[in-house]
Amino acid sequence: MKRIIYILVLFSIQLFAQQKQEITLEDLFQKNTFAVKRVYGIRSMNNGEHYTTQGANASGSFVVKYEYKSGKAVDTVLKSSWIAPALKGATGNAEIEDYQFSSDENKLLISSASEPIYRHSTRANYYIYDIKTKTTTFISANGKQMYAEFSPDGKNIGFVRDNNLYVYDVASGKETAITNDGKWNSIINGATDWVYEEEFSFAKAWQWSPDGSKIAYYRFDESKVKEYNFIKYGTLYPTDYSYKYPKAGEENSKVQIYFYDVKSGNKVMADLGNEYEYIPRIKWTTHSNSLSVQRMNRLQNKLELLLADATSGKTKTLLSENSDTYIEISDNLTFLPNGQEFIWSSEKDGFNHFYLYEMTGQLVYQITKGNWDVVEMKGYDEKNKIIYYTSTEISPTEKNLYSISLDGQTRKKLSPLQGTDDGEFNSTFTFYIHTYTNANRPPAIVLRSANGTEVRTLEDNTVLLKKLNDYNLTTKEFFKIKTSGGTELNAWKMLPLNFDEKKKYPVLMTVYGGPGINTVNDTWERDYMWYQMLCSKGYIIVSVDNRGTGGRGKKFRDCTYKQLGKFETEDQIEAAKYLGTLPFVDKSRIGIWGWSYGGYMSALCITKGADVFKSAIAVAPVTNWRFYDNIYTERYMGLPQENGSGYDDNSPINFVDKLKGKFLLVHGTADDNVHFQNSVEMVDALVRANKQFDFFAYPDKNHSMYGGKGSARFHLYNMLTNFILENL
Repeated sequence: MKRIIYILVLFSIQLFAQQKQEITLEDLFQKNTFAVKRVYGIRSMNNGEHYTTQGANASGSFVVKYEYKSGKAVDTVLKSSWIAPALKGATGNAEIEDYQFSSDENKLLISSASEPIYRHSTRANYYIYDIKTKTTTFISANGKQMYAEFSPDGKNIGFVRDNNLYVYDVASGKETAITNDGKWNSIINGATDWVYEEEFSFAKAWQWSPDGSKIAYYRFDESKVKEYNFIKYGTLYPTDYSYKYPKAGEENSKVQIYFYDVKSGNKVMADLGNEYEYIPRIKWTTHSNSLSVQRMNRLQNKLELLLADATSGKTKTLLSENSDTYIEISDNLTFLPNGQEFIWSSEKDGFNHFYLYEMTGQLVYQITKGNWDVVEMKGYDEKNKIIYYTSTEISPTEKNLYSISLDGQTRKKLSPLQGTDDGEFNSTFTFYIHTYTNANRPPAIVLRSANGTEVRTLEDNTVLLKKLNDYNLTTKEFFKIKTSGGTELNAWKMLPLNFDEKKKYPVLMTVYGGPGINTVNDTWERDYMWYQMLCSKGYIIVSVDNRGTGGRGKKFRDCTYKQLGKFETEDQIEAAKYLGTLPFVDKSRIGIWGWSYGGYMSALCITKGADVFKSAIAVAPVTNWRFYDNIYTERYMGLPQENGSGYDDNSPINFVDKLKGKFLLVHGTADDNVHFQNSVEMVDALVRANKQFDFFAYPDKNHSMYGGKGSARFHLYNMLTNFILENL
């Protein structure tokens, strides 16, 4: 009888396992079965007691006001249906895509019908909604605007249109042109050129002074920058799209900073001298006549912090930093409300840390210390003299939220949870929205008091978690690989379902590997469920952070300087060889795939590591650093005129003769970032070397394979999956 019961129980377990659902590509890219829920458009109100969020339903979009303490919705601030009647004749729809309050919180500036341009830039229709009068005003009928923003006093709105900067008077509705020399592919006012947007990570290139009396703005003269063009298909006669793209060693835009006085209309140029190439950041101090300007040389190994007088344009240098390699730019600069000091982050001791300076440029002391990196300043509480920030103190695989007193004496990790977390604080630093995730858990969004105590959950993705129970899933596990040179590399693995260590399995390695960027992170990632699908088909998935990646200090990251691809490829090849020694790995079936820098890495690995890798996939790869933009490439490689061998010694096009395994190359023809030219040159080199390979081009798709018509992502991952199943 016991044996019969045992058999019945075993049969029931097996039957239950069989009833688990299979993950499909349709689930991932068409049905959004595993979509993660988040909380969008969080804005703290001035009093610190309320916040707003935005949402949407079948009736339209809306903005709702909540009380921090109770979590109760206390007011509906705006519905898209309220503004729709006033927009007859306006271009586009009336949905609320983003919003901002005026300083007195009586008006909302709404953006709608936005159009993406490049990575960060968009243009949209902007509307003012008056909460008291319930009226809606369309701020410009002369075309879509960019980067519209209320002045701090709420009297004006600044925006960019057609490469010129404008001020809109809210009371009168009058539009005033600050500049009039803007011209496509020539002069840009108030917005960045392509390479600043991509590599310095900002697109809005103008700022209100603290009192709203002045505007500081960038002026780019890109007239001498060479153009790159690509074909846009979809019409009987395809058209050319041409834009300014400075490649390594080529001419840059000439950048200047101007001040505009709203009342008088006067304009003054900041005197930045002649010995600079880049202005990666500007930021107003607490004084409305004093702007901080970060000035950098072309090799990006010297960074100076200047103060510019908005009336005279005169400048003085506060501090200067130099590096034997390069200096990374951040947004951690914070001017304290007392007007006498500022916080600056620097890698001067080998790790990225906070330092306190007087406004004279005199160092007061170092605030954070240790063999770990500060990642991002999240805010400064002046009342309690507390800095909030994220760091890699626990591990380079984790990003955790901390508080530290301004004197550096009291430091606290705000969450006991292991993984990755982030915080968005209210205006009074009494509450923060805490987003937490780990490698096997989608994000949970929780409201906490400033000391980390949980108030309530805003979104914990329980619906998704319950749904995941319907599928057979494996677990992402972290481990380390020690190289022959003694370097420990962080890694993760996902083993096949019903893993049997007596069997041998193929391995797919996923790689990025570029300077300062990690893939071995204890966080829920985009391709997690695709990797689960591959694991269910009998594959081991592995990712390794090679030398040059982030969170481990400047020395570890900068060792790849002037020789991108060398140490990274050596580490990935050595990691693959190590995996091949494991008893459950089939060393004859190890493959690798990556996108962008990861595509560059996978192309190098299948050539330089031809005896190790059976197959590789390279999506939108750089194949020759001479083809890529100058800010990124020269930061890590120097000038090609001075480091020719560094550029050539690790370019995949120079190693195609070594190719043995199966190779899939994929690129979008409208990739404005890593140009289609990279893959064309790779194809040409492979053909000349008489090497067989697979190649696919996505017409009119950009670097992310999004945009335009059709489901390119679904098609792409279908192709990637089939290639892996057939060739690994």
